[in-house]
Amino acid sequence: MEDNIVIGIEGYVGAGKTSICRDLLKMIPNSIILHGGNLYRAIVYALMHEKQNMDLTSLSQNLKNIDIKDLMDKLQVKLELENKETVIYVAGQKIDEDALQAEDNSLAVSIAGKSADNSHLYVFGKTLIDMYKKNFNVIVSGRDLMKIYPDLNYHFLITASLEERVRRKCIQYNKKDVSEEIRQNIVRRDEIQELAGYYKRYNNTIEIDVTNCKNSKEGAVEVLKYIKQ
Repeated sequence: MEDNIVIGIEGYVGAGKTSICRDLLKMIPNSIILHGGNLYRAIVYALMHEKQNMDLTSLSQNLKNIDIKDLMDKLQVKLELENKETVIYVAGQKIDEDALQAEDNSLAVSIAGKSADNSHLYVFGKTLIDMYKKNFNVIVSGRDLMKIYPDLNYHFLITASLEERVRRKCIQYNKKDVSEEIRQNIVRRDEIQELAGYYKRYNNTIEIDVTNCKNSKEGAVEVLKYIKQ
């Protein structure tokens, strides 16, 4: 019997990596999705809601060199597997994904990731992946995955043009027209992600441009072409 595999899916802001992961879940037998990015989003979400007057500048200053795993434990952020995908609980309350993916929280996460000490969280992430890998093929969605889990069987970077990413984000946030605010938000997050090294290409990175894919299923099919069944 072959060992289970770990597939890392990273992507540019708005390229659609989460939707692609969900389509891959339907295509890859005995698989689950570990939404690693949502764990980080939940920590920032919990922190911002605990200190409601905290702006983004204060967030960056407060998290400078802070052990984000220690903060996760203090805020009682936990990750559970439900219906083949990981979900987030904060202090025993399940947090809706729309709240985690909200535009303001997304920008705050980009800033926090650049400021905090992620080393212990990365160790925790590797332990989590190893645990799930015993029973499942693991699709991991997140940032910095090669640092978290150097033994990824596959490392994909999902890209798309800025215009297409803006269009998709506008649809996600129910905007009828293209929003300049969303465009600027994406550009800013791109700059932060680049500075943090989150868009780094490694020797084993497979870059998939989904600009011309009509939907996430087509993007997932492009990814699947590289995965040995």
